[in-house]
Amino acid sequence: MSDFDLYTPNEFHETIREAIRPLVRDKIAPAAAEVDATAEFPQAAYDALRETAFHAPHIPEEYEGQGADSVAACIVIEEVARVCVSSSLIPAVNKLGSMPVILGGSEEINARYMPRLAKGEGFSYGLSEREAGSDTAGMKCKATRDGDDWVLNGQKAWITNAGESELYTVLAVTDPDGPRGNNISAFVVEKSDAGFTFGEKERKLGIKGSPTRELHFDDVRIPGDRIVGAEGEGLKIALRTLDHTRV
Repeated sequence: MSDFDLYTPNEFHETIREAIRPLVRDKIAPAAAEVDATAEFPQAAYDALRETAFHAPHIPEEYEGQGADSVAACIVIEEVARVCVSSSLIPAVNKLGSMPVILGGSEEINARYMPRLAKGEGFSYGLSEREAGSDTAGMKCKATRDGDDWVLNGQKAWITNAGESELYTVLAVTDPDGPRGNNISAFVVEKSDAGFTFGEKERKLGIKGSPTRELHFDDVRIPGDRIVGAEGEGLKIALRTLDHTRV
């Protein structure tokens, strides 16, 4: 018997597990096989999770969320993944996409977008590019200042739930001549923004119900108040986000 004090979930974490398990059994499991066979987005699962706020349990309470910690969020993802991995990416990606705003965004931008996520608008994360996968600082997507606005051009690749989410945190180079890694900024892009489109769904070997697509930006005008954090801090915020979400 080891003297090491092993970690155990607390009462709140066990309550979360007990609350979501019947929902998963009754609302998500019955459609899981069809979701995988047809590669259709699991909308019924999203609706069930949204009705119970499990689609994004990490949202702080001040923005109409549950304020669940990382362990609780992992429990939600784990319980959903037991029956449908495609559906488990709903809470996982909503956290991934919104964490840059929570970690680095102003109170104003959080107050604008976190309640929208709480109401059920998905939030995806646009970091990787085909020529800049592990070398994120080598990205080519750029945002050029135009008055108080920014104009976004380029592409992002392998974006989970692209086309289904209404909101996207996107990283782009804002100072092409600046120091590498410190010349990238983060922005919130909305699905309805003119010039913002999506590539075809990737043909995948699994997790087919969660679409993976490219993001395409063709002179997408972003208001200046949609920058997340200060100009040039985007990559630092992105890496801090991964610290929270790669679990």
